[in-house]
Parts: sequence; C-alpha cells; structure tokens
Amino acid sequence: MRLSIVLPTWNERDNIQPVLTLLQEQLRGQPFSLEILVVDDDSADGTAELVRELAREQPCLRLIRRVGRSGLASAIKEGLLDATGDLALVMDSDGQHDPGAIIRAVETLQAGHLDLVVGSRFHAEAEILGLSDRRERGSTWANAAARFSLPSAYAGLTDYMSGFFVVRLESLLPVLRAVDVNGFKFLYELLAVSRGRLRVAEVPLTFQPRLSGSSKLDLAIFWDFLISLLHTLSFRVLPRRAISFALVGCSGVLVQLIATSLLMQGLLLTAAAGLAEQQRFGLALPISVVIAASSNYLINNALTFRFQRLSGLGLLRGLLKFLLVASLPALANVGLAVAFFSKVASNTLWAQLAGILVVFVWNYAASSRFVWNTP
Repeated sequence: MRLSIVLPTWNERDNIQPVLTLLQEQLRGQPFSLEILVVDDDSADGTAELVRELAREQPCLRLIRRVGRSGLASAIKEGLLDATGDLALVMDSDGQHDPGAIIRAVETLQAGHLDLVVGSRFHAEAEILGLSDRRERGSTWANAAARFSLPSAYAGLTDYMSGFFVVRLESLLPVLRAVDVNGFKFLYELLAVSRGRLRVAEVPLTFQPRLSGSSKLDLAIFWDFLISLLHTLSFRVLPRRAISFALVGCSGVLVQLIATSLLMQGLLLTAAAGLAEQQRFGLALPISVVIAASSNYLINNALTFRFQRLSGLGLLRGLLKFLLVASLPALANVGLAVAFFSKVASNTLWAQLAGILVVFVWNYAASSRFVWNTP
C-alpha cells in the first residue's frame, strides 16, 4: 500500500521542517510506502525554497509550487488529485495536528472498508491544547450549523471543520473533482457534494499549539463559512459568488437608504430647503447610489473576490471600472426609483428597492467579468 500525505502551506517556513521530521519518525517501519506532497501557495517567506532543498535528500518528498492560484481548499484539492497513493491523508503544516493519529486513522479506514476517516478535535477521547476558548466556542457553533446543513448520514461526525482526514483515493476521485475550491473548509465541501454516499468514521485528534507563527483565521474565513452554509442550504443551485454578491448588495441597500435619508435631511438645511420632497429625493438619490456602489465594490473586493483581490492602483482602476459597469443600471435605478416615487407610491424605501432589484443581476455578471476577470 502507498500513503500520500498532503500538506498545504503558505508562509510556514519555520514549521514545515519539524513537521516533516515528525512525520517520517512516526511512520518509519510502517507496512506502506510514503509520499509527502507539500502544496505551497508561492510563500514569500521561503517555504518552497526550503522544501525544494529537503526534497533533494528525501525521495518521498514532492513540492507543488502554485503561482497565480491560492486558497486552502484549492491547495488540498490539487494535492489530492496529484497524489499517487492508494490512500491520501490531509493535515495542517503548522504542527497542530498530532502525527500520532495517522496510523489509527489509516487502520480504521482499512479495517472498516471506509471511504473517509476524520480526525476530530471534539471526539470524546480527543484533547484540545492549541485552541483558545473563543475559537473553541466558534468551532462548536460552526459544527452545529454544519450538521444541520449536511445529509443525515453524516450526523454521527463531531468535527466537520477538521483539516485532518484520510481518504480512499480510488473511490473518492469523482467526488473530489466536484468539490468547490472556493468553499470554507475542504472537508465540509467534500461531505456536501457527496450527498451522504460516503462511508465515514472518525478518530480522536490531539490538537496542539502551533509550532511557530499565528493563526490565519480572519473575517474572510467566517464569511466563506456563511456562504458555504447558504450554498448548501440552497441545494447548491445558486453560484457561491452570486450568494456572496447578493449579501454584499444587501449591505449596499442599507448604505444607500441611510445616505439618501441623511442627504435629504441635509438639503432641508441648505438653499434647497424650499424644494419639494420629490425634488430633494431626485437630487439625493444619485449621490447615495454612487456611495452604495463604492461600498459594494470595496466589500466585494475584500470578500467575494478575495482570491482575485485588487490592490494599489489596481484597486482604483477597478473602482472606476465597477462604477462604469454599474452606470447604466444605476441610471435605470435612479429613473425607476423616481418614477415609482412619483407615479406609484411616495415612499422612498419601496421606490429605492424597486430600482435596486432591477440592477442586481447586471452588476453581478458584468462586474465579475470586467472588473475581477472572473466568469
């Protein structure tokens, strides 16, 4: 038997060599050949260069250096598809996953003729040493939400957010191909697309403190999890980016409504105070639409399109493109809202919502293609 171990890395130079040493010490003398794939997202700290040097002396070690591609789920998928083993194990490269669980996970998979075995931080026999109370509570909540959204066949698992799992590659290859690499956690996405067909089990995992560095958990990770949940609950019919774009658009609605209200109140205190409410609404609305569009652009750049995130002058050029793309529907937004206000109902809320609804699909499709160059 051949076992492939996939280690996704991004700026883990201080951790990767100790992890590789621990792995080879732990697995020495086992009745299988070993392949270790380090999938590096073009780290700036020299991780890939170090792994390349080590690979010259360790025949079992392979480096996959990715340029122009990034993301944890994407790295895991690429590593699994490139693996040559009968079985493949995924684990973190920061030293938090105890290599001692590998043998138990592999034996459990083999003995039970299973497709997937998860290393769980929340198993009754597990031990959590490297997770703060706040993050542990967050993980508990996330697992409860995941359990609700996934097929009942996986209700017995306790850690859907785990980054430690072993799979039988031959039986999982079709499912692996379907995993959405923009998802929050690879394991969660794998379980979601498999629709309850996998034979699964779990083993306890000792979750240790990081060897070096700090966690990469940030707001974008929480956002990805929310989108993953909604994507699964919508039976994966709506594109993930469309869901994210729509949620950001909801924040833009709030920004536009607040901006319009403040601008109309401001106009009451200026020379425009003598204008009728409809005229003040017509003056305030174009400005608030631009403010809301700019807000949507910045949030989408940080969250929805974070793997194609623009920065520096590119951020400014992207904003100009976004406003240009949105200009025609923005005019339609303003025209429809003003017409609704004057002809249908003198209600600024419903007038603006009518305009916003019309332009959503155009803004999503056009900005994806022309601003972030994404189909």
